[in-house]
Amino acid sequence: MSNQQLDETSPPVTRLEDIARSADYSLINTLNCDPDATTDGEDYLPRQVFAGHYVPVKPTPIAEPEYVAHSKNFFRELNFDDSLAQTEDFRRLFSGDLSNVPAPMRKIGWATGYALSIYGTEYTQQCPFQTGNGYGDGRAVSVLEAIINGQRWEMQLKGGGRTPYCRGSDGRAVLRSSIREFLAQEHMHALGVPTSRSLCLYVSKTESVNRPWYSEGSSNTNPDILVSEPVAISTRVAPSFLRVGQLELFGRRVRQQAHPDALKELEMIALHLIDREYRDEINTHLSLAEKLVALATAFRNRLTSLVADWLRVGYCQGNFNSDNCAGGGFTLDYGPFGFCERFDPYFQPWTGGGQHFSFFNQPAAAEANFHMFWTALRPLLLVHPEYLDKFDGIREGFSIVMQQRLEKMWAAKLGLRTYDAQLLSELLTLMVETSVDYTIFFRELSNIPKEIEPLKKSFYQKTSARLEQQWSIWLEKWLSLVGTGQNNEKLSQQMKRVNPKYTWREWLVVPAYQQAMQGDYTLVRELQEVLTQPYDEQSNVVDDKYYKPRPIEFFATGGVSHYSCSS
Repeated sequence: MSNQQLDETSPPVTRLEDIARSADYSLINTLNCDPDATTDGEDYLPRQVFAGHYVPVKPTPIAEPEYVAHSKNFFRELNFDDSLAQTEDFRRLFSGDLSNVPAPMRKIGWATGYALSIYGTEYTQQCPFQTGNGYGDGRAVSVLEAIINGQRWEMQLKGGGRTPYCRGSDGRAVLRSSIREFLAQEHMHALGVPTSRSLCLYVSKTESVNRPWYSEGSSNTNPDILVSEPVAISTRVAPSFLRVGQLELFGRRVRQQAHPDALKELEMIALHLIDREYRDEINTHLSLAEKLVALATAFRNRLTSLVADWLRVGYCQGNFNSDNCAGGGFTLDYGPFGFCERFDPYFQPWTGGGQHFSFFNQPAAAEANFHMFWTALRPLLLVHPEYLDKFDGIREGFSIVMQQRLEKMWAAKLGLRTYDAQLLSELLTLMVETSVDYTIFFRELSNIPKEIEPLKKSFYQKTSARLEQQWSIWLEKWLSLVGTGQNNEKLSQQMKRVNPKYTWREWLVVPAYQQAMQGDYTLVRELQEVLTQPYDEQSNVVDDKYYKPRPIEFFATGGVSHYSCSS
């Protein structure tokens, strides 16, 4: 255990030394190191990793780091003083320099390997060796595990330089993508959606890299120019960064009889996931078989609830492969994500994602990932047929539980006591035909309007007499189901707790990172304030700027309406 656990009764933390005393490296202390790893952590060239759960890696610091932002809300939760983000020691650590961290913190971080499957199909060609042994954290380096206020947190640098999994890339993240991830994580947390968190963001004043991106006003599907962009490191934080893809990697090694300890290493990573993410739900005294059945049930509950939340707030993961699916059942990896503005069930912001990862297909993508989770862990239950049957039954019941979560979500979004499939179907058809802003529509509906006029605030185009009549009929039907009268205010407040007013709008984020690349972080911090209060009624100035549909000039624009995964 750590020498000291930080807690909220202590004075706010102002020094890195105080954080260091809470360090507790459970992954490194309980799992297997790659037997071929270097001892100094200078392991930067692509290579195959055949065994072990992690590779020691020393992050590569960015040159001349400058403070951009930190999460004030998360700092408060961790009992960190805001001034800490501006201190020299803190800035050095979270811009990649571990050379002078105080004991008992370690001067070497770690990266992990994982497998890739897309919609339940295993892939190896993304690995440079075509074996799957070179795929994993290519630019993410964990640098600390700590127990703070009784909660274990892992802190990971995104853009921390090359690892053995870098596949020949530079291991860097640019400021543009780092700002997006920094803001999006805290926005999702404020929306009440389980997610990794943002701690801080630093940019290099002198180091840059070239990335493919879009020329101004380009409507190309893919980037059409190379842009020199400043590199940055954002620190994301979670109870763990264990993924379904990691379980898959060890499950594959068992099937392939890759090495004598393959089955044992699969068992170790499964138990470590339980300890890190499900300690409060799964009794430590249960047998391995019992724990795995409990894990499958708990993960299914979290994953189905998560995806229902994604649909509730208009979020599209864009690339929901198994390696982007957190074993803890929260949102992870904000690369090609987006939020649905003009409603489209097949909204997909990522040019490489395809319809299979589109907005309304996310429940099916989640089931495919759960299938790979189930496939990976089954070898551990082959000698326990009774528990294997239970485990298989949990897999078979996924779609039923998913549908239950979706029905509960839609009922809450519409203010209904019980789910009404026909009412929802009619609404979604009208929303597509009319071209409706997803967030604004449901927020305006939360005011319980008696006529359609207020709802028109969400319409992207003028409606025909026929459509207006259909909207009026639908609204009348909806009002008859929710009821009207003295409980209107209570119902309205209830709906506003699930229907946010402010959402992520890419056309408002783009100017923020464009200004940030010139050294002006004003808009980044303004967005941070707005997006971390998404359900609140904010000022008229904020309303005028952030509560309106996308202007026509931003439709079909590269880098706004769609974007590549280049970051």
